[in-house]
Amino acid sequence: MHRKGSSIPSGPVVSALAALVCLVFAAAPLRAQTQVSWSNGQEPVHGLLYLPSGGGVHPALIVIHEWWGLNDWIKEQAQGFAQEGYVTLAVDLYRGKVATDAETAHELMRGLPQDRGVRDLTSAAAWLAQRRDVDPHRIGAIGWCMGGGYAALLAVADPSLRAVVINYGSLPTDRSSLADIHAAVLGNFGGLDRGITPDDVHAFQAAMQSLGKSIDVKIYSDAGHAFENPNNTGGYRAADAANAQARSHHFLAEELHPGRG
Repeated sequence: MHRKGSSIPSGPVVSALAALVCLVFAAAPLRAQTQVSWSNGQEPVHGLLYLPSGGGVHPALIVIHEWWGLNDWIKEQAQGFAQEGYVTLAVDLYRGKVATDAETAHELMRGLPQDRGVRDLTSAAAWLAQRRDVDPHRIGAIGWCMGGGYAALLAVADPSLRAVVINYGSLPTDRSSLADIHAAVLGNFGGLDRGITPDDVHAFQAAMQSLGKSIDVKIYSDAGHAFENPNNTGGYRAADAANAQARSHHFLAEELHPGRG
């Protein structure tokens, strides 16, 4: 199910890309990240900034954490994208709190006002756009789980966003909200996910297509929720995770790194 005009590969090509993604993440240790702060217009917001090597102007990427918070797995994802040439900002929506069990994660997620989360993310995009090393016309976002839902909300709230990846996140349903999305959207979902069901995904895709939006979704039939995270010991699916990550990296390169897709 590819978006109109998509050249995202499949089959053996994606398998090769998946192997390359794994090599990129394993090739270099985590570089030092920089703690940064900015204002969402009402209060300070914090995050971790990862810079690519080399000077000049780069595309930028906002990384949005799962309901666990800004933990090591999310930091690894952010670092990996920086190694691929993005000025990468991992936003801390929980103000420094990180959960290690589902009960705490649920409490933290419920305690996050949605409007504040969206303000944090739109202000993050604005902060990146003002940096001298960022091309303000090539800013994207990627999120997983709760962060995938917020990536979708950010796409609605910020029409200047260029590309968004939604990994098994909740999806907007209001057509007027979907009409506000100008970013190209890629989604990866689990066919066994009981929270974001295949019917939800198909409805989102159909609504986006009817509005002429750029949309590409893939449903992994044997995967459930959070299948990309190896810490999800009961639901991690290595092959599907590698394929979804390869799709995400190729899509972002295609949309934000012209000539590298």
